[in-house]
Amino acid sequence: MKYLMLLLAISLLSCKSDKTSKSDYNTLNSKNPLSEKEASQAFETMKTQCYTCHNPETEHDNRIAPPMIAVKMHYLDEDTTEEEFVQSILNFVNKPTEEKSKMKGAVKRFGVMPYQKYNEAEIKAIASYMYNYKLEKPDWFDEHIKDEGMNAFQQKGKKLHQQKRKGPKQKGLDIAMATKKELGKNLMKAINEKGPADAVEFCNLKAIPITSQKEEQFNAKIKRASDKPRNPNNLATAHEETHINTFKEMIAQGESPEPIVEKNKESFNFYYPIVTNTMCLKCHGEVGKTINAETYKTIKLKYPEDRAIGYEVNQVRGIWHIEFQKNNP
Repeated sequence: MKYLMLLLAISLLSCKSDKTSKSDYNTLNSKNPLSEKEASQAFETMKTQCYTCHNPETEHDNRIAPPMIAVKMHYLDEDTTEEEFVQSILNFVNKPTEEKSKMKGAVKRFGVMPYQKYNEAEIKAIASYMYNYKLEKPDWFDEHIKDEGMNAFQQKGKKLHQQKRKGPKQKGLDIAMATKKELGKNLMKAINEKGPADAVEFCNLKAIPITSQKEEQFNAKIKRASDKPRNPNNLATAHEETHINTFKEMIAQGESPEPIVEKNKESFNFYYPIVTNTMCLKCHGEVGKTINAETYKTIKLKYPEDRAIGYEVNQVRGIWHIEFQKNNP
């Protein structure tokens, strides 16, 4: 009898130990976890690469994709290791398909994520950050989960202690990404509601007012310049074209572009590439293939001197050129 009791006790302890190791996924991390500095960099990269569509600050009804915390929730089970999580994210990003997605509801509502060639090391770092750190949760998220009939997501992970951003490179990137987010949000809404032709209408009527609003907000001059502009006013200067060619070379070689900052007497000039993805090709790809007849007709009507077509995925279509004063907080 004592022998049986001992076996039962050992069995219970063994089960408890196994359950603990699976429920606390932080114990399943890889042998090379992100340092605090690497985590901070991964967070900044995630905002740059992902937040145009997956921003947690976007209102529920204006979403064009689920927030990153929703991605984490669907790709993470109690016994998912970091290696498995990172690989699942990487597999989908490298070739987005409905079959590979673990978010069937999101695919049904928003469609499959447009393909874009990303730096694999950066995607791995972003996925590792998502796994190990707590992600920002939209105000509406918990109620949405409840309405969808899912259990509340008890997010685990560490909290990133962000340092105050400093330097003109980060300032310029903040302005560019905030403007890109606002333009992208409205552009995607136009595409989803009425199609690519309406997106051309949006760019023609509202892109400049939105950019002007951001100029006032950040006290900066914001320009999108291109060597093949749709709007002639966006034609790159010779100096801007030099930077465009620099970014083209970097992208072609598989490098992650770093912002270029030039220091003047009283101001900084910031340059950063605008890179195409599959969604861009609906208005900037090849006529008759990715650009349909209706969209092309609207393009030629609104922009008779258009040169912004013929692009493929992961090509530099232009640059952000942002000028701001040195004393700009």
